[in-house]
Amino acid sequence: MSVPPTASPDREPSPQSAAPPPPGSAPGPGRSGRFSGSARAVGRGGAASARAVGRGGAASARAVGRGGRAAGRRFRRFAAADGAADTGLARLTELHAVNVAGDAAVTVSLAGTVFAMPTDEARGRVALFLLLTMAPFVLLAPLIGPLLDRFRHGRRWALGTTLATRGFLAWVLASAVVDDSPWLFPAALGCLVASRSYAVARAAAVPRLLPEGIGLVSANSRLNIAGIVGMVLGGGIAGAASRIGPDWSLRVAFVVFVAATVLAIRLPARVDSTAGEVDVDGTPAGEEPLDDPERGVRRMRALPVTVRYVLWLTTGARLLSGFLTLFLTFLMREHPLPGVSGPLVLGVVAGTAGVGNALGSLVGNRKQTPAPEAMATVIAGLALAAALVTALFYSLWALALLGLATGTFGQLAKLCLDALVQRDVADLVRARVFSWSETILQAFWVIGGTLGILVPLEPTLGFSVITGVVVVAVLVALHSRRTGRRRPPVAT
Repeated sequence: MSVPPTASPDREPSPQSAAPPPPGSAPGPGRSGRFSGSARAVGRGGAASARAVGRGGAASARAVGRGGRAAGRRFRRFAAADGAADTGLARLTELHAVNVAGDAAVTVSLAGTVFAMPTDEARGRVALFLLLTMAPFVLLAPLIGPLLDRFRHGRRWALGTTLATRGFLAWVLASAVVDDSPWLFPAALGCLVASRSYAVARAAAVPRLLPEGIGLVSANSRLNIAGIVGMVLGGGIAGAASRIGPDWSLRVAFVVFVAATVLAIRLPARVDSTAGEVDVDGTPAGEEPLDDPERGVRRMRALPVTVRYVLWLTTGARLLSGFLTLFLTFLMREHPLPGVSGPLVLGVVAGTAGVGNALGSLVGNRKQTPAPEAMATVIAGLALAAALVTALFYSLWALALLGLATGTFGQLAKLCLDALVQRDVADLVRARVFSWSETILQAFWVIGGTLGILVPLEPTLGFSVITGVVVVAVLVALHSRRTGRRRPPVAT
């Protein structure tokens, strides 16, 4: 019987003896075998878990992507409804959503700067903020409006210029915010001026893209709804980017404005054409002589009765909005409602005002709407009733009702005013009228806010005062309509 040779201690093991056991074979005796088996089991479990997490993440990404594409398709159908795709109004609606997304990104970035309302500061600082809000309008009415009227045949480029300017200034602000540069205030002011200029140019261009199936109030409402969508998306993306730093949300705004500039230039050519437009006196809009400034001045003085009437009603809405914003802010700091915290009351009123704003857009977006003058009159009466109820029955529910009425009044009255300017004002001076109306309305918001600072913080007194002021605005509107109907038309 032969005995197997004993391995020499200095001999290297053969490759066969050094190879690991094949998969699935039982480990050899000892602790190392048990440990290696446990490690393989843990490894297989970890790999399976990683694969499951990866599949779940990919499924979530696909679901988000499908939801985003579905939402995009629904938005495009909304923008293109009622023949808007054929006239180009759908493109303007999409452009407006992107524009508001860029504005929202800039607002998120500037939330903590001098342009934010200092509600926790003294009333003198708030008064300075009110004056600051008027700064863009100092240029808008006397300069920007006439300039846009001079370029009525190039409104695509006018819109694109306002957007490209904000894109450049957003990039400048990205560095100024981080470095606390002295360019912060001029660049932010430039953004505000360009934003208001865009609003004027866009409003003046809507009649050229209006489909036959909808009215001007509905078209303006559609643009406002698109703006709400853009504000939510732009604010959300910019808010996420601002977690890295305020400059990142401004870089997001830069990208958004660049995309909006391209969309503006790609608007249909009819935006630059006055073909088919006829002024209220029957003169074709395209035949207006641009070198006749006196004619433009005469038409500015001879605003249609309907425009002046609804403009005065809308000043009442701005008075109420400015007063409610500042009076309630200081009132809740000094004399909150019993058993209810001040921030909660402010949140409720702000929320109901937002709901009212959206409600005004939805009412205006109906395909068949009453005459703009009638809608503005009815909503002014409802807002007055809500202000009177708040003065008599001051409580949380009354404040919520007033917030709802104020938001609806402000939005619907502005939609009606824009529609009347687009319908009844000559194309020769339309941008100027929009510029002056925006300036007047902002001035009345400041007046309302100033009243909110000056009136003693006593609820019954305060809301009685603003109710009386809005009544005066309504009476002036009625007087302007009555005298305007008796006055003979001005020759142009």
